[in-house]
Amino acid sequence: MNFDSECGFRDTMNGCKAAMAELESLPLFHRQTIPDTYLDAMGHVNVRWYMVLFDEASWGFFAAHGINESYIRERHLGGFALKHHIQYLAELHAGETVAVHTRLLGRSAKRIHFMHFLINETAGKLAATFENLGTHADMQLRRSAEVPPDIAAKMDATLEQHLQLTWEAPVCGVIHV
Repeated sequence: MNFDSECGFRDTMNGCKAAMAELESLPLFHRQTIPDTYLDAMGHVNVRWYMVLFDEASWGFFAAHGINESYIRERHLGGFALKHHIQYLAELHAGETVAVHTRLLGRSAKRIHFMHFLINETAGKLAATFENLGTHADMQLRRSAEVPPDIAAKMDATLEQHLQLTWEAPVCGVIHV
């Protein structure tokens, strides 16, 4: 699959529909209908709301791997964002339904590299991508810390599945674990 501004990706043999099916097969971590309050003076979703959508999906992604509010509270562990890169590909408007699907790209003992794909389900288009590098952290020391074995095992299972995908994620090229 290659990047294409019209649908987000272009599968050289099957076109845009096949590419969207690949994205939609990734785990879904957030879906919502865009409210009027997200619009700016130009009549489309303001950039700050993209971060809200991606943040909601990030919490879902981490919770699916065991990192949730009770994990933070009870184990005094959590995470910090270190770098991110957003590509805005298509406008979003009030009343449209969006979904954020996530691909785990890599991890190390402390770092987690993943990408969100924000799909405008109403229009059938990829609206934006969000690439992130985060670090697992000891919340008492406020420093990076190794991912515990139980969480690492869950992430490794997801990573193993995502490494089997036949298409390359459209990474920015400067974010690595």
